[in-house]
Amino acid sequence: MKRVFVLGVAVALLALAAGCARDAGGDAPVVGFSQVGAESEWRTANTRSVRSAIEEAGFRLRFSDAQQKQENQIKALRSFIAQRVDVIAFSPVVESGWETVLREAKAAGIPVILTDRSVDVSDESLYVTLIGSDFVEEGRKAARWLLEDSPLRRGADREGPVRIVELQGTVGSAPAIDRGKGFREVLGDDQDYRIVRTQSGDFTRARGKEVMEAFLKSEGGDNIDVLFAHNDDMAIGAIQAIEESGLRPGEDILVISIDAVRGAFEAMIAGKLNVTVECNPLLGPQLVDAIRAVQEGRELPKRIVVEESVFTREQAAEVFPSRQY
Repeated sequence: MKRVFVLGVAVALLALAAGCARDAGGDAPVVGFSQVGAESEWRTANTRSVRSAIEEAGFRLRFSDAQQKQENQIKALRSFIAQRVDVIAFSPVVESGWETVLREAKAAGIPVILTDRSVDVSDESLYVTLIGSDFVEEGRKAARWLLEDSPLRRGADREGPVRIVELQGTVGSAPAIDRGKGFREVLGDDQDYRIVRTQSGDFTRARGKEVMEAFLKSEGGDNIDVLFAHNDDMAIGAIQAIEESGLRPGEDILVISIDAVRGAFEAMIAGKLNVTVECNPLLGPQLVDAIRAVQEGRELPKRIVVEESVFTREQAAEVFPSRQY
């Protein structure tokens, strides 16, 4: 009987604490934000943008780092639901496996905003909007540069097909799926351009280097013309592997990547990376705008796309000083 009484008191105290957490900031909305992790320069800049924008808006933030594990993210979302936050925002680790927890959020009356990455669900009403880049178009831009503007562009004088190796992002993630899809869409059935190897580098520099070492060993450096990396961090790791093999990145092997972080500009200035397709991580202000719209009952488009550019190494030195990430 005593144990039951103590347990009841503990539950009551937790409930009271949750209520106080909501009341402590007056009318300021409480935002639960779950981030993928801190796997890259891009992700760090994205977290910084979200944190600063939410704090500057006077909202209260509950932040969780999933460390690139979906199970951690699902636990975080359930914790936000239990805390009765006003809005949940998160960047999904992978596309699938969210239906149940998003239904729980909907049943609790908590609107969900997706940032950066999409989810694969049967009912799109489970989230309000997705704020982020068009990953398919990013893949298309990378392939267009190769076919139209690179030293290996269509019509260039060369023997045999252009042999491409691909460093994919995290398996099952929206950017990995969509960037690969867009790249292949532009290449089409052109037999002059062939993807000979593809493997995940988990969006990290260390894995990018490791996988590129395996590509060089299996294919031979002389049989690789182009590296297409799904993000800059993997590309930078791969550049190190190329150099250690005795080849010149950016010359012997063209390097194409996505994100346009400062590290990529440094690599382009050094002549080691040929082009980077921008993926803007500074989504914080747009997230704040979306939260305000939700709080005010205003309708939002299902997809909010950010504007982005393509940068080559010829532009890098001029553009670098103005980069914010």
